[in-house]
Amino acid sequence: MLTKAVVSLLFLLSVSRCGTSWQSYDAIYNFGDSISDTGNLCTGGCPSWLTMGQPPYGTSYFGRPTGRCSDGRVVVDFLAQFFGLPLLPPSKRNGTDFRKGANMAIIGATAMNLDFFQSRGLGSSIWNNGPLDTQIQWFQQLMPSICGGASDCRSHLSNSLFILGEFGGNDYNAPIFGGKSLDEVYTYVPHIVNKITSGVETLIGLGAVDVVVPGVLPIGCFPLYLTLYGSSNQSDYDGDGCLERFNDLSRYHNQLLKQGICSLQSKYAGVRLMYGDFYTQVTEMVRSPRSFGLEYGLTVCCGASGQGSYNYNNKARCGMSGSSACKDPQHFCPQNYLNWNGIAYRSIAYGWLTGPYCVPAILH
Repeated sequence: MLTKAVVSLLFLLSVSRCGTSWQSYDAIYNFGDSISDTGNLCTGGCPSWLTMGQPPYGTSYFGRPTGRCSDGRVVVDFLAQFFGLPLLPPSKRNGTDFRKGANMAIIGATAMNLDFFQSRGLGSSIWNNGPLDTQIQWFQQLMPSICGGASDCRSHLSNSLFILGEFGGNDYNAPIFGGKSLDEVYTYVPHIVNKITSGVETLIGLGAVDVVVPGVLPIGCFPLYLTLYGSSNQSDYDGDGCLERFNDLSRYHNQLLKQGICSLQSKYAGVRLMYGDFYTQVTEMVRSPRSFGLEYGLTVCCGASGQGSYNYNNKARCGMSGSSACKDPQHFCPQNYLNWNGIAYRSIAYGWLTGPYCVPAILH
């Protein structure tokens, strides 16, 4: 029986071979956090303290760590390759041609600026000052080298694909790990969503026409949350084995974000805004991993092998001493796992290109 991932792959291969009239893009410009960073902390070589900059990260595709939170490529890599574009270079890499794309995403990024967290006693929880506003500033600084003057930029950017997010995950990690109550964290959600939609509007003002705006993932399914906040009360878990109260927070964020996207779409009729539905696809991967060509849902591929129910130990994370990568009996096989300190990026990319996990789908 063909899996969803195989069906999508065969369909996309047939599309590329048959010369479809679907749209192409001159470039892809991406903003986000560790889900899509392609190495902005590693442009001068990965620092020794960065676990994502240590083996076995990057081994299955690049043969070395690149700063991506994956054994190989991330979502934007697969999208770039589908459209015949180069892999997105990190925007901090000097001497790079960004006319076919640039990636402003950086590990640890938040939607909100640092002062938002400082005013709530959470300043020490934010270690990376690369929030959404700053990433947009980085992009604006690149624009003269990308497209020259204002009229040329509008023409180029209108034929480019923009991806803004995922943002929000780190905005929620900070207060939850910082000991704030979920009731308080819920009050942050409208601020975070407004910051994201404001960022989308800024990009539209610069000339963006096609913009994917992903929601947050089901954080209650993350091995990190399941390990740190596990419960002996089975009613705290949903039918997929995820912590319900944290997934409720993700759903609330995504509900408000979809409303914000709808409002912007009504305001800008000539723009195409697409909601990237991380939440639905990842929960379906957890529920039925084999439908996506996977074997394991909630278990970490690279981490503390054999420890607990999820192979996760915060003191032996992937890339740290004491961690190890998953192995099948006969060969190293990370592609069988949903969690490689991240998600099954290939399946996500295909789900966005053709649907149903991007509304509307990127291809039209």
